[in-house]
Amino acid sequence: MNPFPTSPRIAIVGSGAIGCYYGARLAQHGHDVHFLMRSDHDHVSRHGLDIRSHIGDFHLPADQVHSHTTTADIGPSDLVIIALKTTSNHLLPDLIPPLLHENTAILTLQNGLGNEALLATHFGAQRILGGLCFVCINRLSPGVIDHSAQGLITLGEYDSSDDLQSRPQTIAEAFNAAQIPCKVEPSLALARWRKLVWNIPFNGLSIAAGSLTTEQILASPTLTQLVHDLMLEVIATANALGHPLPESLADEMIANTRNMSAYKTSSLIDHLEGREVEINAIWQEPLRQAQAAGVPVPKLEMLTQLLAGYANLKTTSK
Repeated sequence: MNPFPTSPRIAIVGSGAIGCYYGARLAQHGHDVHFLMRSDHDHVSRHGLDIRSHIGDFHLPADQVHSHTTTADIGPSDLVIIALKTTSNHLLPDLIPPLLHENTAILTLQNGLGNEALLATHFGAQRILGGLCFVCINRLSPGVIDHSAQGLITLGEYDSSDDLQSRPQTIAEAFNAAQIPCKVEPSLALARWRKLVWNIPFNGLSIAAGSLTTEQILASPTLTQLVHDLMLEVIATANALGHPLPESLADEMIANTRNMSAYKTSSLIDHLEGREVEINAIWQEPLRQAQAAGVPVPKLEMLTQLLAGYANLKTTSK
């Protein structure tokens, strides 16, 4: 593949909180960014994007927001950033092809496991990068995004071919220059499991324990112990699969979460707003991999069953 351009044409597929925030930052710093928008398209086309951020608010005027309703309108791009919920992954085989040229890179910022493999199956492994967002961010209303804490993206190549090794660094440099802290992770799989150590307990219990914020979860000694136990199960699974994580990571993540403001996880917001929760990518696929590796994960199994039960109740009540 040719060297990745330092000033890429960027397409954002999935313009919710994550897509709008990172896309707006890149556009604010002069990048050619095009957003695929559906429900917010008319509002944003008239009023632009408002970003309320703990590192500084800003407004991206409508004439600087290139909003489109189809990927065919966007056309071939150098970098495609996928910020859709994984519950919409079935749409990707039709959405992505109009955005591709010979050297287009595809970066998924989605949660959970299996997203890179899906994209590689359809579009080729050499195109694919994965990114993990460590950020507290919510969409308040059409075109209004609240960024309350953190913001780091950790990214890496799905395919470890030598001729691709400069690409993630070039992307990271562009992100860092746009006030998006970004680092390159040599092992994308290890980074994904590390994030699941946090996502599995906090996203899951925020729903299963009764629509709680992270602060409310950690205010309960019983729930805090359950968080810790779930984290250890995820760590044990990662280690069994060859992705070494220390057990001390559980205490470290709990301590860091105590320093956050009361945060509603993205899964809780989906649950409260009646949207489908990303059960397969965040809980079911890690559970399948744990079971295949012979790792006992009774608490993860129970949490996954509870969340699937909630989803089934919502489906049957419609």
